[in-house]
Amino acid sequence: MRSSLGRSATKLRICGIRTMWDTVGDGEFFCAGCGGDRNYRRLTGRRRFAVLGVPLMRRGTVGPVVECAACHAHFDPEALDHPTTTRFSAMLRDAVHTVTLGVLAAGGSTSRTVLETAVETVRGAGFDDCTQEQLATVVEILAADIGHGSAFDPAAEACGAALAIELHEALEPLAPHLAPAGRESILLQGARIALADGPYSPAEREVLTTVGGALRLRGEDTARLLAAAARTPS
Repeated sequence: MRSSLGRSATKLRICGIRTMWDTVGDGEFFCAGCGGDRNYRRLTGRRRFAVLGVPLMRRGTVGPVVECAACHAHFDPEALDHPTTTRFSAMLRDAVHTVTLGVLAAGGSTSRTVLETAVETVRGAGFDDCTQEQLATVVEILAADIGHGSAFDPAAEACGAALAIELHEALEPLAPHLAPAGRESILLQGARIALADGPYSPAEREVLTTVGGALRLRGEDTARLLAAAARTPS
């Protein structure tokens, strides 16, 4: 005579709920399970009551979910909000480049010391071919556009606002994906460029404060970091 446990196990094998998945999209994402960039499928599911493996009555829908093509793990669609490693590297590189240009434009300086520091910073972010001449040319263009030596001159408020917008567009999408130390590092790289030729000018401090805000740093933390950088010997 078969035990009740045996009968239950047989019953579970005979019938149950089966999910039938449909692919509604695909692409590349950062898989938290694999720890790297992978292909994915975006799936929606239809649940059905099945007998002997044959789907019969509908039991609602499931998803959507994101399935990794490598490990087959399922994730919420919000997983696609995390940039891929390739995209994250590009965002970080562009952010450092934009901060560098903002600080140079604010300082209105193309001295050798400032440009050497700026080039070192930009190359460290991934623009290996960046030169002093290239940065100097961009700063000169910015200055010529407004007719002043500083893109953040009070008389050039419109251009100052445009640069502030550029900083926010480059930094705000990146900030949620950076640890606090990473956000602080970008600010301090800008501070190092500003301090290469002496203390912060009011315009340089203004642009660095904008950088801190775009990186979701508190105002007091931004002020503390800038003061600490100014006290640190170069």
